[in-house]
Amino acid sequence: MSKHFELIKTDAATQARRGRLTTRHGVVETPIFMPVGTQGTVKAVTPAQLRDLGAQIILGNTYHLNLRPGSELIRELGGLHRFMGWDGPILTDSGGFQVFSLAKLRDVREDGVAFQSHIDGASLFLGPREVMAIQANLASDIAMVIDECPPWPCGRDECARAVARSLRWAGQCGRIAVDSGFLAAGHHVFGIVQGSTFDDLRREAAEGLAALDLPGYAVGGVSVGEPEPEMLKQVAATTPWMPRDKPRYTMGLGTPPQVLRMIALGVDMFDCVLPTRVARNGLVFTPDGPMNLRNEQYRADPRPICEGLANYATNFSRAYLRHLVLAEEMLAGTLLTIHNLHFYLDLMAQARAHIEAGDFEAWHLAWVGRYEAGAAARRKSREPQGG
Repeated sequence: MSKHFELIKTDAATQARRGRLTTRHGVVETPIFMPVGTQGTVKAVTPAQLRDLGAQIILGNTYHLNLRPGSELIRELGGLHRFMGWDGPILTDSGGFQVFSLAKLRDVREDGVAFQSHIDGASLFLGPREVMAIQANLASDIAMVIDECPPWPCGRDECARAVARSLRWAGQCGRIAVDSGFLAAGHHVFGIVQGSTFDDLRREAAEGLAALDLPGYAVGGVSVGEPEPEMLKQVAATTPWMPRDKPRYTMGLGTPPQVLRMIALGVDMFDCVLPTRVARNGLVFTPDGPMNLRNEQYRADPRPICEGLANYATNFSRAYLRHLVLAEEMLAGTLLTIHNLHFYLDLMAQARAHIEAGDFEAWHLAWVGRYEAGAAARRKSREPQGG
């Protein structure tokens, strides 16, 4: 068993796990959802509000923070925790995905990726040494290795090259973390399993990364355009080959049902921009599916967003929240973001409790069934009648 991760309980009927991850800035109870603060802020909410909602750990992004304001400036100002006023754990993505998805031009080389900034076109380079130096400047509690994320769909040969290159880069990141004292100082480094839709390549990647004995591992290359069943299939093909005694993280997803299904597949940690992004457009999550507050049916609705979930946003009526959304008031984004993040974080607390109680399978199937039935009913109610 690793010193920093304790596997408290496993579910008998699924692969769900109840764990505890220790970092330099505190203990994280898993399964956990991590709000995304790409550029040093979780959009529309303050660090104090995040704490009140039960957030345990948040995300930053190496690519974006290095472009602006720059990792050296952040280091000079005391590191990312002090810079953004958050005293809890921070995981930073290496920036590899952003390079492959945002950069105007890129040249993948054996030592890293040369690319042009999506902001001003400046020529930049990220390799293992660069991403580890940037994350050291940020003083990340958990630093992700740089990897090559194959597109979907992609050919087997292309994917195999990306897996091999990602393994080499992960090994280099691990050695840098050891040689620089990053690991010895209590920071963690997580590897990223690629392999696209090829089960054997995912196993090869997972086993190769496991041999590096890194503090944690992530499932990468999912939610990049593939259908949901394929995405879940990729997660299911990966987790059996990941170390049992290390935390497992699926990157960049998903909806509440997707998260519960991935917990059942043995995943411990999640992040996604979905709850904050849709909040700014008037969409909120409820146990009966998502609710679009722009709809006319909520114009005079005096009820809170949903019953049984108490956060600051539930002090207000659906009618008032709809008014804020349509009036494009800044408060709308704040209140709806508070609700959506609380919804995700509360769902993780429920999952932890049900894993401990031993009834996770029945509970999560019932929860997903209610959510998806409600979502289908809401979609149907908006369909044109007659014709």
